[in-house]
Amino acid sequence: MPSTSAASVNTTSLELSEREQRGNIIRLTLAQALAGANSVVVYATGAIIGHMLAPNKTLATLPISIFVVGMAACILPAGSIARRHGRRAAFLAGTGCGVLTGLLAAVAVVLGSFWLFCLATFFGGAYAAVVLSFRFAAADGVDAPRRARALSFVMGGGVVAGVVGPQLVTYTMYLWPAHMFAATFVAQAAVAALSAIVLLGVRLPMPSAEEVASGRPLGTIARQPLFITAVICGAVSYMLMNFLMTAAPLAMQMCGHSQESSNLGLQWHVIAMYAPSFFTGRLITRFGAGRIVAAGLLLTGLSAAVGLMGIDIAHFWLTLILLGVGWNFGFIGASALVLECHRPEEKTRVQSLNDFIVFGTMAVGSFASGGLLAVYDWNMVLWVSFAPLVLAIAALMLARPTRSIATD
Repeated sequence: MPSTSAASVNTTSLELSEREQRGNIIRLTLAQALAGANSVVVYATGAIIGHMLAPNKTLATLPISIFVVGMAACILPAGSIARRHGRRAAFLAGTGCGVLTGLLAAVAVVLGSFWLFCLATFFGGAYAAVVLSFRFAAADGVDAPRRARALSFVMGGGVVAGVVGPQLVTYTMYLWPAHMFAATFVAQAAVAALSAIVLLGVRLPMPSAEEVASGRPLGTIARQPLFITAVICGAVSYMLMNFLMTAAPLAMQMCGHSQESSNLGLQWHVIAMYAPSFFTGRLITRFGAGRIVAAGLLLTGLSAAVGLMGIDIAHFWLTLILLGVGWNFGFIGASALVLECHRPEEKTRVQSLNDFIVFGTMAVGSFASGGLLAVYDWNMVLWVSFAPLVLAIAALMLARPTRSIATD
């Protein structure tokens, strides 16, 4: 290892030692869990607080939509920081935004300021944009056959987020009786600060001069059929997950279910999103990323079908659980396809472009979700979700990207 100050947390070698790989995966998995809890807090409370503070109730889900806009807007800047200064610098900038999210949101709740709360969720989206790169960072310095498993395992940290996030809301939302959820966001800021401490020890290859300056034009890479398929499937998987999850807590409240029931449903949804990650990578290696993506899309369709069967709490919970598993297969499978589309020196640019397109699309779905729920009802939200599913399945059938990453 070089003796420079940066070398204590980064390495210039293209491949890391087994010990460094394990250490990175452990730290990134824990950071994923902590960051995921931050996102769960926003999703669990955003529409509820929006409904309380918004000047017009049709804007109730706008804070969550702004969260998604923050993700899309900050993905490319985060990628630029990672490409020029290393992923660790981008990680720390992101966790700083996470701390700011909690503090601004707490102040917004105390002051009753809807627009300040929207600003807070924008910074939350910036944090989430950086967290997205954890899955790709796990594959840095890892030999090709093990990359899908490393990527998948780090995503598994979200299982802890699925437990910690909703419980954080449940146990803190009434701590300050005069300002419901204010204490929750103070706690969220503390969790983001803890994540920064964990990330300080991550060791990753520093960007080389070749990575900063070379590589094929993005237009050439983006025209690859496999990349187009990966983007479409990743975008649809994430958009529909967000589309339905954004509306679900408010829909449950409108159907007479308690906030605690909503928190518990969201908890199982997030667990279902991330628990399969511990074996999704092995499934991708065995069956190919394309088949896993197809399974995810079908499960997402099944979740919408279950939601159309009734509005009992069991229907909501089963819808959210199936939606979570469908997202896991669809999004992780699509992310594995992205790893097959770039050379090492192109990774941060291509990965950032993929995520920018995915979350730009997701923002559209998030805005549409709140409007549909306010103007129509939960069933309309569910019916609309089938249209993008058909598009993604068609793209997958045309490209048939069934090759496993392990064969590269």
